[in-house]
Amino acid sequence: MTEKQPIHVIGGGLAGTEAAWQIAQAGVPVILHEMRPNHLSQAHHTGELAELVCSNSFGAKATDRAAGLLHEELRQLGSIIIGKADEHNVPAGGALAVDRAVFSRNLTETLDAHPLIELRRDEVHQIPPDGITVLTTGPLTTYNLADDLQRFTGMEYMSFFDAASPIVVGESINFDIAFRASRYDKGDADYINCPMTKEQYLNFWREICAAEQAELKDFERETAKFFEACLPIEEMAKRGEDTMRYGPLKPVGLFDPRKKAELGDDPIEARKFKIQNCYAVVQLRQEDKAGQLWNMVGFQTNLRWGEQTRVFRMIPGLEDAEFVRMGVMHRNTFINAPQLLYPTLQFKQRPTLLAAGQLTGTEGYTAAAAGGWLAGTNAARLALGLATVKLPVTTMMGSLFEFISSAEPKHFQPMPPNFGILPELPVKIRSKQERYGKYRDRALADLAGWRDSQLTEAICS
Repeated sequence: MTEKQPIHVIGGGLAGTEAAWQIAQAGVPVILHEMRPNHLSQAHHTGELAELVCSNSFGAKATDRAAGLLHEELRQLGSIIIGKADEHNVPAGGALAVDRAVFSRNLTETLDAHPLIELRRDEVHQIPPDGITVLTTGPLTTYNLADDLQRFTGMEYMSFFDAASPIVVGESINFDIAFRASRYDKGDADYINCPMTKEQYLNFWREICAAEQAELKDFERETAKFFEACLPIEEMAKRGEDTMRYGPLKPVGLFDPRKKAELGDDPIEARKFKIQNCYAVVQLRQEDKAGQLWNMVGFQTNLRWGEQTRVFRMIPGLEDAEFVRMGVMHRNTFINAPQLLYPTLQFKQRPTLLAAGQLTGTEGYTAAAAGGWLAGTNAARLALGLATVKLPVTTMMGSLFEFISSAEPKHFQPMPPNFGILPELPVKIRSKQERYGKYRDRALADLAGWRDSQLTEAICS
């Protein structure tokens, strides 16, 4: 048997890590190119594979939620990203969150130890002219490679701006004010909550609207667009007095357990207390396994670091907060996938070139892993002389890749997993929870049937 030529995967983020693993598990050699730590991007801090830049949360765990369904589909397909996320999870109520340092380090060690994976620490400036290649360079694709991709496609990139939240030392939080609880009691009091009165909230809102933002440096201000699912907190505040209260600072579903004994079972007094003292609530989510670091939920920002310290210390309970990482903002770029890609994630111009991750216009960690799984699987199948596959559109994965490959190109914007892109159920169901449960049941049943029929070929040799 002739020796297989290695497949090149360019980019060691979530999508690239998943793609390289699936290729190697199929028995095909792979070279994974990652420029870090020799060349760091504007957002990364380490040289580890699959570094989580913005948050340590993969989204809701419940399978009747879009993110949770995507998690489960990937589990059923043997995703290494979700497998390691499950292994290194930290308490986060109803969300799947991880100790990001341990998560990335373990993935790096696991891939580096695989006999069919060669990890090259180099920067790739051009798309390899031949052979099978998977592009997973993410939202911060280097300018040289972006220029080469633009020449290859004949199209301009599109871009938006993404941001990361500050991280606070747990010991610096004032627990005379802050309290532990999960919204609607999901989980085990996994979040730290900082309640605000109406007066405190309005003062905070005015200051955050007036705070000075950081310069965008070499970003193109004129074309800057924010992705709606990851708005900087100051941009959210500027949209109106109550916008934050209906977003990450919503006070619903939370109650200070210390007040329960004090107020007793009187519902009127309890409601009065919540209205007076919990006009808005800032939540912090556990960042590491030991619970020493806490991420400010929804506080991705581009404020100057000094302004972040000044304004965020106005939050009750964070008066003396020690920040180990300030919020940052960076450019995200993505291709016009509807014009360029098949739902198999192959380029129409060159089917031996595939792409995955945020570069393709999917949004979120789990979606990046899903794209890596499909691109890696199809790259391996090409190398083995098998037909490429696309997932059923009734699955979250299948509907997401169908959307990015068939949306209106003129108005294409990054898409996170959501139930709105799934085909409608044969019978309309009024209850949202019941409807989402039916979507889940159909997706997992169809995925199981597809997996048994489409992936039964022995692709390892």
